Amino acid sequence: MPTRTRAQESRTAVQRLYIAMRHLLIRGSYKPGGMSGKTLMDNLMVLQPEIYGTIADEERVELNGLHYVMTRLPKGIEECQFLKLISREGYENSHFEPIVAPARRRNAFRIDNNEMYIEMTRGRSDIYDILTHLTFLYAEGTKIYRNSLDSKGRPKREWALLGKIVEDERIGREFKLETAYTYLSTLLGRTYNEVVSSCQRFAAEEKVNSLFHITYWLGSLAKAEEEKNDDREISFSNTLRENTGHHYHGELWAENIKAVLLERKLIERPLHIISANLHSVVNALFSPAALSGKIKNLKGMFEYARSMSQAEFKHLRPEVFKLAFENGLTEIADTSGTNLGVQILDTAAFDPKVISAEIGFRPTRVPDQAPVILVMDYAFGEQAYESMDELLRPYHDPASGRVYDMPVESINIMGKAGILEGKKGDIMVPDAHIFEGTADNYPFQNDFSAADFEDQGLGVYTGPMVTVLGTSLQNIPILDYFLTSSWRAAGLEMEGAHYQKAIQAATHIRRSVNPDLKLRYAYYASDNPLQTGHTLASGPLGVSGVKPVYLCTLRILERILGEAK
Repeated sequence: MPTRTRAQESRTAVQRLYIAMRHLLIRGSYKPGGMSGKTLMDNLMVLQPEIYGTIADEERVELNGLHYVMTRLPKGIEECQFLKLISREGYENSHFEPIVAPARRRNAFRIDNNEMYIEMTRGRSDIYDILTHLTFLYAEGTKIYRNSLDSKGRPKREWALLGKIVEDERIGREFKLETAYTYLSTLLGRTYNEVVSSCQRFAAEEKVNSLFHITYWLGSLAKAEEEKNDDREISFSNTLRENTGHHYHGELWAENIKAVLLERKLIERPLHIISANLHSVVNALFSPAALSGKIKNLKGMFEYARSMSQAEFKHLRPEVFKLAFENGLTEIADTSGTNLGVQILDTAAFDPKVISAEIGFRPTRVPDQAPVILVMDYAFGEQAYESMDELLRPYHDPASGRVYDMPVESINIMGKAGILEGKKGDIMVPDAHIFEGTADNYPFQNDFSAADFEDQGLGVYTGPMVTVLGTSLQNIPILDYFLTSSWRAAGLEMEGAHYQKAIQAATHIRRSVNPDLKLRYAYYASDNPLQTGHTLASGPLGVSGVKPVYLCTLRILERILGEAK
């Protein structure tokens, strides 16, 4: 029997993880220390994802991966023995204070000292993402517990002293930082310099507890489970199990958007959908005019955009939105639970004098045919299918009974993705999407080409994009296979194939939207997981991400506004 390659073993581990997690969701609960939890742990250890670094090391705790995970989980989760994943079930109307992680838009509610409820309203990808992160946390907690014991199984002196430091920190009493770093170095299995750097990184996060606190509580729960049989447990509410996969939140989200379009008499105007963040389109259009008298010695959209990314000019961001509201911007706050904010821009209300010169905007000769731009925030994994599928369906007006087809002229996906060649900040222009672990593929005619982004000082790469089951489940053998095999992939992300599946269903099967609509996909590289120090866990793009983000935004707006008659 032929020996399986590391890439094949890894792909098998990914599939087993997802089958196991789907089974646990259906079953309703599991214990991380039980057989089901062991299945997840064993497959994660086989996979050894790049983002989790030294997860397979028996002694060294992975610090970059820990920071990445804790910024995506609610503050205090490390203290909770019981976690319950729920749908939107009314807790937002209770007296429980919502806890929102800095890098993930999901509500959590601390029920008591030992239990936390976490809202999962963005589909299966969100559920699988959090279960993967929790499995990593429990693996690191076990390491901390083992590191806290001496060769005879007795608690080390450093463990008891860390407990005192955490209590001093809680009540605001001073303690010697350098001494605390030394204790932590022993318990984390890392060097003193590594611990100092990581502690400072955690301290800079307002919505994350200190590394001292996290280390102590992860170790304490592992200790209680091992020594006292106080098992940790993760459960799923009945409502979450029933709603998942049925577009419950996506339907509410899309209906709300269409009701606003109808109310503003925009529902029959040419519609251009942009999936992007909720600042770059507004900034690209209005920041030079809004800030020209407030920030001196800047020229052009890119320089103003860069200034908006800097902390010293953060207070000026409302000025840009103020001008946008005066020129046709409507914001639709999400009440559905999708956490997808939406902006609607009526270009008939644009004053040409305040639009960035680079865009080349000219008013439409027929105002009733002026484009309407709908900007939707980044979806998450399978949520991209749910949101786009519902958005492209016809709108049934409950008041008049009239049915409105969505007059979509273009769909523009500006995403951030991992690149397999090149570096952070480079551009990927795909010609197909491929589902990881399957033969499912979605070729399409991209209205963008590499030539649209060349000669800008950035690398530009073309080829298929791999839509992965989770960015936290990729390792070098899998990524190298994507790059060097006959797939010749340019990068990986989590939404593209889901978007394309919904678009093709609407254009070619349901025929609810224009089959000849323009499709534009352009991705900027947020990381290169094949390069050490360039993974998502190593930190965000920062100012270096401004140019690729705004170059993609500029090209989208040029196409949309240039097509208007």
